[in-house]
Amino acid sequence: MEIYIMTKTYKPGEKAPRSGQYGIVGPRGGKTGEERTVVRGEPLPPTPKSGQKFTLDDPTKHKSGK
Repeated sequence: MEIYIMTKTYKPGEKAPRSGQYGIVGPRGGKTGEERTVVRGEPLPPTPKSGQKFTLDDPTKHKSGK
């Protein structure tokens, strides 16, 4: 039995909910192998091809300096 987990996707221009590495996925959800680093609150950049979106692959881990 296969289990599929729906990963939240984000469109180019949307504000990033968290800082980290965002992977680019194709229109049907396939990974392209490309990533972009985006800071929380900044808009996600344009994708190389129309119909592509982003998924948060690796959120930034913040360490407190206190």
